[in-house]
Amino acid sequence: MLERFRLDGKVAIVTGASSGLGVAFARGLAEAGADIVIGARRLDRLEETRRLVEETGRRCLAVATDVSRPEDCDALVAAAVETMGGVHVLINNAGIGTAVPATRETPEEFRRVVDVNLHGTYWMAQACARVMPPGSSIVNIGSVLGETTAGLPQAAYSASKAGVIGLTRDLAQQWTGRRGIRVNCLEPGFFASEMTEQYQPGYLEAMVEFRVVMKRAGDPAELVAAAVFLASDASSYITGVTLPVDGGILIT
Repeated sequence: MLERFRLDGKVAIVTGASSGLGVAFARGLAEAGADIVIGARRLDRLEETRRLVEETGRRCLAVATDVSRPEDCDALVAAAVETMGGVHVLINNAGIGTAVPATRETPEEFRRVVDVNLHGTYWMAQACARVMPPGSSIVNIGSVLGETTAGLPQAAYSASKAGVIGLTRDLAQQWTGRRGIRVNCLEPGFFASEMTEQYQPGYLEAMVEFRVVMKRAGDPAELVAAAVFLASDASSYITGVTLPVDGGILIT
């Protein structure tokens, strides 16, 4: 049974891999046996992620990528095919957030969040699906804020993540039966990230106390374990679902 969770012989792309959860995803999938291709805008910070992946004994390729640019997404996938021989897993993790009151948020601020979080998720999925063989897996990274609120003004972020949930469902319907590519979504709750570092002092602690049934923030390893499940043959009969990994936020 444990072999079903292995990713030996697979190539996985992880976007947004220069910091936070993206680093954890890249390292975790490598520990499960995959060779890793990492993309982010900050190429210099990808070097540390590459080092962590290569420490596991797996190969790693770093490519500067802005997922809001379709041509960058195509180039990342082309580099993966040329260097690693193919693409079998996509962890669609790149994302940004803002906390701007809706009466003051500019069109540019709103569009930037949607361009990265929703459009970028689509461009990456599209580029990968064109080359993925049957049995491949796309894991989009959503957020519980696609389904609930958490006391901050995050209209653009919430709208973009709600869009990712709908996008996941439709791509699964289009590609699973026709191409053999499963498409699912992970919905993290409160995990340490660059976005949570921007919260006001005490905010995260208060949200954990009043909204999280387990009364603690998530450990990145807990989210990575869910990603490995959805990326691997352990979830071979699962497609089109959104899986919350939130300590119980959505039941409060």
